[in-house]
Amino acid sequence: MEHIRRSKVAHLLKETGFGKEVNVKGWVRTRRGNKFVNFIALNDGSSIHNLQIVADTTKFGDELLRRIATGSAISVNGTLNESEGSGQNVEIQAAEIEVIGECSPDHYPLQPKKHSLEFLREIAHLRFRTNTFGAITRVRHAMIFAVHQFFSNKGFYNIHTPIITASDAEGAGEMFRVTTLDLNNPPKTEDGEIDYSQDFFGKSTHLTVSGQLEGELAAMGMSDIYTFGPTFRAENSNTTRHLAEFWMIEPEMAFYDLNDNMDLAEEFTKYLINYALAHCAEDLAFLSKRLQEEEKNKKADERSMELLEKLRFVVENDYARITYSEAIDILMNSKPHKKGKFQYQITGFGSDLQAEHERFLVEKHFKKPVILTDYPMSIKAFYMKQSDDGKTVRAMDVLFPQIGEIIGGSQREDNYDKLLERMRVLNLPEKEMYWYLDTRRFGSVPHSGFGLGFERLMLFVTGMTNIRDVIPFPRSPKNAEF
Repeated sequence: MEHIRRSKVAHLLKETGFGKEVNVKGWVRTRRGNKFVNFIALNDGSSIHNLQIVADTTKFGDELLRRIATGSAISVNGTLNESEGSGQNVEIQAAEIEVIGECSPDHYPLQPKKHSLEFLREIAHLRFRTNTFGAITRVRHAMIFAVHQFFSNKGFYNIHTPIITASDAEGAGEMFRVTTLDLNNPPKTEDGEIDYSQDFFGKSTHLTVSGQLEGELAAMGMSDIYTFGPTFRAENSNTTRHLAEFWMIEPEMAFYDLNDNMDLAEEFTKYLINYALAHCAEDLAFLSKRLQEEEKNKKADERSMELLEKLRFVVENDYARITYSEAIDILMNSKPHKKGKFQYQITGFGSDLQAEHERFLVEKHFKKPVILTDYPMSIKAFYMKQSDDGKTVRAMDVLFPQIGEIIGGSQREDNYDKLLERMRVLNLPEKEMYWYLDTRRFGSVPHSGFGLGFERLMLFVTGMTNIRDVIPFPRSPKNAEF
């Protein structure tokens, strides 16, 4: 083949320089034709749309064309023309076609028909080639870029916090242990316990559940930082909302109080969703149509909000800000509570709010995103700033439609004595946490931060309903393929 620099499908679909010679490479989605002409739909992952290749049957012959099956990889040199067919603006009149990689139609599992998401999870190594997962992957990339752009534009520094750690930031659940000890014959102490002093790090270590505590250390010298890294939870939760490995975005800001923290969380989430609306329009339109098709047989009141409408619901409204106590009063006086419609009943102050309660506040009561503040101290983490009332902490949760909590954060306790007292009440190992306490001993300042689960954001932005469909290679109980 004559060498012509390769063009991406997404670029050629927008090209107007008709009549020029181009090269495109990709994977065949479909081929159809007759004894005069064959039409090949080609995709290289750069666009939700395929590029049509027009191949003269008599020129290329049946032997070559039969090798061009769904899934095969080809390279095409040809002339870019304005398309006469409906559904596309451009097409390529093929001059040369090379089959780069053949694909047997008898064995390739992604034939041109509708596949269930469950089936695609079983072949996750191939699902990037589908429209749905191509769209999700492009949106995911756009959101990753937007996260870094937002914080960089605001003068934040990205910090890589450790993946292997000896501290548990949240008391957030079971952790994955990291060890090099012989599991068949581990060394023991005199008490019969496993002797981790002989392990690689000389102590018990595990995969991190959060980069927050280490992020606070960086904020105490750099002012505004953020982490964006993998976190791990060894919870045996086989649900559509849980992963054993997921990504977290955690900013920490010195000299921020709770109000500053809420302002940043609202600005951040609106920035991300506006970025998606501006840069992922075609993929979001496809995902919206996919969701509507999936839910067409549901009752009207059980269907999801239309995807673009849901995204605009967030960016076009100021977030309501209320205290936990005010939320409890609203819920206690609500029709669903009085009629016993909530699956989890609200019993008053101290109740742990569930997704159904959060969604009621957002979708039915306020009809806008909600930020809840000032939670009971008893149901929140040790590091949160204690309020003057002695009962609540300066925590905040950002609640979105359909998904409930999307961000959790707080002003952090900056008073050494109060933090130490709280750690002692909860039996946290103050000797091992000396480094965290030091930040309150040496130049302590008010500071705040929050965490955004990236896959939770991706569920919201794409309209997908299973968290395993918004991460390339999901890790869940009994599932660590690839």
